[in-house]
Amino acid sequence: METIPANLPRGEDGYVKWDQVDIDSLTLPAGDDMGIVSDDEDVNVEEVKSESGFGNVVVVDNLPKVPSAKVEKLTTVLKKIFGQIGLIRENGLVMPVDDTGSTKGFAFVEFHGAAEAAAAREQTDGYKLDKAHVFKTSSFDDFAKFERVPDVYEQPKPKPWTPKENTQSYMLDERGRDQYAIRFGDATEIHWNDAQKSAPVEVYKRDFWTESYVQWSPRGNFLATVHRQGVALWGGPGFTRFQKFSHNGVQFIEFSPCERFLASGSTHDEGREATVLVSFFDTRSGAKLRSFQGPISEFAVGSGARGGLTWPVFKWGGPSPDGAFFARMKKDQISVYEAPTMTLVDKKSISLEGVIDFCWSPADPILSVFQPEQGGGNQPARVSLISLPSKKEIRSKNLFSVSDVKMYWQQSGDYFACKVDHHTKSKKSIYSGFELFRVKEPNCPMEVLELPDKNQKIVAFAWEPKGHRFAVIHGDGARPDVSFYTMIDKDSAINKVKLIGTLKNKTANHLFWSPQGGTIVLAGLKTMNGQFEFFNVDEMETMASAEHFMATDVEWDPTGRYVTTAVTSVHQMENGFHVWTFNGRLLYKHGRERFYQFLWRPRAPSLLGAEKEKEIAKNLKKYSKRFEELDDAIRNAQDSHLAAEKQGVLDDWNKWVAARKAEMEAPAYAAKVEALMRARYPGWKPGGDEDVVEEQVEVEDIISVEEEPYVGGMMM
Repeated sequence: METIPANLPRGEDGYVKWDQVDIDSLTLPAGDDMGIVSDDEDVNVEEVKSESGFGNVVVVDNLPKVPSAKVEKLTTVLKKIFGQIGLIRENGLVMPVDDTGSTKGFAFVEFHGAAEAAAAREQTDGYKLDKAHVFKTSSFDDFAKFERVPDVYEQPKPKPWTPKENTQSYMLDERGRDQYAIRFGDATEIHWNDAQKSAPVEVYKRDFWTESYVQWSPRGNFLATVHRQGVALWGGPGFTRFQKFSHNGVQFIEFSPCERFLASGSTHDEGREATVLVSFFDTRSGAKLRSFQGPISEFAVGSGARGGLTWPVFKWGGPSPDGAFFARMKKDQISVYEAPTMTLVDKKSISLEGVIDFCWSPADPILSVFQPEQGGGNQPARVSLISLPSKKEIRSKNLFSVSDVKMYWQQSGDYFACKVDHHTKSKKSIYSGFELFRVKEPNCPMEVLELPDKNQKIVAFAWEPKGHRFAVIHGDGARPDVSFYTMIDKDSAINKVKLIGTLKNKTANHLFWSPQGGTIVLAGLKTMNGQFEFFNVDEMETMASAEHFMATDVEWDPTGRYVTTAVTSVHQMENGFHVWTFNGRLLYKHGRERFYQFLWRPRAPSLLGAEKEKEIAKNLKKYSKRFEELDDAIRNAQDSHLAAEKQGVLDDWNKWVAARKAEMEAPAYAAKVEALMRARYPGWKPGGDEDVVEEQVEVEDIISVEEEPYVGGMMM
């Protein structure tokens, strides 16, 4: 910046007197910035400028070579593919042709911005137009880089190794606490759940961390944030960014159970029919493994009876030593793919006529599928269990007069249930029952369960996560019944379903089992205004009843020690969450305006075997002693801190009293009092009788008041 001329009039303080300066006579520095450089003028210059000036142009190779008659059709197809990623400039799609008018097999696509071009390169590189043509998409600037490649290879210098943060550090907490994420307003926060302090302890906080929502990975290693440009993964004590994935307009994400793969999905409205794009990424390298794209009708097959397109379109299978499986439903078939090759198992789909629903076992690569009745009821409906990768059918059941079917897997994969709604011959009424499969027993035996009143409405069904029991809410009134069943009948020679007990007239419409089993929360959400009952199924007794007015969500922590109830922004008032113990004791409340999400952080699978866990449970007192001592130390520290605060207040009070007493005993204070008394009472003498004035006062107390009727002028 040029210096201010010395001949300008200045005051005694050295500053220019601008009111005495003729502005028109001044010569200003050249340039729009008047010679003043902005602090951030040179920031990210390299990111904005491209090497060739064509940063918004991509080159697409390996296109079909078509004659002039088909150029317009191919152009339309390319505009449809690239137009959903970004805005193409007018006449911005060019395909060079030879002397005969046939295309040369590549094209230039010019977007309005470099960011759109970068997204197009990321999303379409490897796009499969057909079996013979897979796109190879590059930035125009890449060609300048290729030209600078030296003829003689020079080995690059190795980059210094920098260790990444431990994504499982939260599992090393000495007190065994769990973390959770909350999202409200523009903020996202991570907290420890500190039961001893009955308060959350903040771990990390960030504003504008996501533009949509956040989601933990299945084993809790990463927190995923969703943005318009794609998805980012964060982890470690400082929540640093581990990976990012480009997917313009992403709406949904889904991790594989092993966390190694991530699926992202989006819908794009174009022309007559919306399109769906689903991409699969490797969470370690960030590489895109495969993309699936097509009209929404291809991804909503069978959902006519289910209410439209639902996410996830591709569903991940349970853990398997043979790899990770995922599947999608098509017309009359289910296509099962395996990762990381992302190819069809056995290179062909599973043919299932009329299939409209499927789901995976959470614990094993077993697929359950439902096929409705065909041919006007002449061909029965069917529920099947299929093992992967062999595609062998484990068990199937034909069903008649079926109106609808809902499928439920137990978390351990031991049991599978179908709630079947049957209709009468007249189709005027519906009655329900359950088909129960013992998946891991020899030959997968099954049985039918019907409620005492099969015409009752089934409100909710839930398996015990670790165990052999399930709960059913059934009834037509405002206060339905809750029944508990077991799949193991100890009084019978063979296993069969048995009723444990029924609770009558409960304010409940949702069931939430503890992850460890044994305890369940009977929740009355939505129309029931947040009524909760904490129930011990082992003892068949209610531990506590509670209320969280207008509660919309219930979520157990991964250990089954605590449960959260929340009121989200669905309601405008009372937003926030409450944390309870498993037996219904309120630990603390946490209010937040515009509250969107509460997510407990999952824990990694236990490294202990079943026998070791049983041994620990048997000797729990021995192992819990250390934690009890730690809890006592924390309580003592809290008590000591409180006692120290009280002692500090008492010491301050005693110090103030001593100072006032010393002041009053000083001669100067006595002289001041004497002067004041003489001024107010002439003739007053210190220590005289005038200091004391005695006065006798009579006080009359009314002991009681009685009222008597007045009769004939006489008191009675």
